[in-house]
Amino acid sequence: MYAIVEIAGKQLRVEKGKEYVTPKLPFEPGTQAEFDRVLFLREDTGVRVGSPVVEGAKIVATVVAHGRDEKVVVFKKKRRKGYKVKRGHRQPQSVIRVDDIVA
Repeated sequence: MYAIVEIAGKQLRVEKGKEYVTPKLPFEPGTQAEFDRVLFLREDTGVRVGSPVVEGAKIVATVVAHGRDEKVVVFKKKRRKGYKVKRGHRQPQSVIRVDDIVA
C-alpha cells in the first residue's frame, strides 16, 4: 500500500514505516502531523485517484528532525563587465516517518 501525497508544495510517494525528507514543516520534532492532500492511493483491492484529492484519505506521520539540505551555489556573471557574484544558501528541511495511511 502506498500513496502520493502533497506536503508543503511537493509531491511524495510514501509508504508506511519509511522516512522521507520534505521542505521544512511547522511542527516540533516528535509530534504527529496529518496530511490530507492525498492525490493517489494504492490499496490491496485497487487504486483510488483523487480529483484533486481522495476523499477521506490522510497520512499520519511523526516529525523526526529538522535540518538543512546541501549547499546550493548561485553564481551570476556578466561577461566583459567585471561583474561576478557568488552566493550560496542551504534550504531548511524536515525528516518525517510515515506511521499510517488512513483510507
